[in-house]
Amino acid sequence: MLERKKIITMEVDITSHEKAIQKIQRWIGTKRGYYTCVSNVHMCIETFNNKKFRKIVNGADLVVPDGRPIYWAQKLLGLKEAQQVRGMDLTFSLCRYAEQNNIKIGFYGSSESTLNTLQKNLKNDYPNINIAFAISPPYRELSPEEKSSTINEINNSEIDILFVGLGCPKQESWMAEHKNQLNCVMLGVGAAFDFIAGNKKHAPVIMQRLGIEWIFRLLSEPKRLWRRYLSTNPKFIGLFLLQLCGYKFPG
Repeated sequence: MLERKKIITMEVDITSHEKAIQKIQRWIGTKRGYYTCVSNVHMCIETFNNKKFRKIVNGADLVVPDGRPIYWAQKLLGLKEAQQVRGMDLTFSLCRYAEQNNIKIGFYGSSESTLNTLQKNLKNDYPNINIAFAISPPYRELSPEEKSSTINEINNSEIDILFVGLGCPKQESWMAEHKNQLNCVMLGVGAAFDFIAGNKKHAPVIMQRLGIEWIFRLLSEPKRLWRRYLSTNPKFIGLFLLQLCGYKFPG
């Protein structure tokens, strides 16, 4: 059975929330490195523009269709069984699973204040959750010594799940770089840290279902996002229309 399908040049798993959770659960406890990418239009265009980044995303152990347009693209390509799998939903489901099964989890990314609030909020929702690692890295390239120290700290914490919130494409590159050094399952969940901490608000459900959540985010952060959406959204539509018409993009 076909498990993945290219959306332009990005390979995305044909899955559901339940199947994605089951796959991740099978990895937990193996003490091997795995990484999951949470894909959207921005990531799709990044993979088209950058061959190195394309290899990183397409080499992931799991790529879920987080963005509504990615899910629609799968449907338009005739993948009837495809479902949207939101990164936030995966995060909460795995936190619940971790609490119920005494599994250690960790967080890497964002600011120290965001991580502190995130942990407080999660413990309110999941009182017995075991958060064994939470680090906010500096906003610069780490030295080899710093990288080695971070890897050792993560492994010594004995966590099974690491949520990485460095933003796309940095978090995906970080996970791929360290996959073979780490003993845990990694998920690149981007802005989820800010949503859990309450720094950002979710778009209304109706906007999410209509695939216009990006408008809500643009209105919330116009200075940061307007260039991204202006360059990625029209390009995605044009390239995907080419794909629908039968054009095969080079790998």
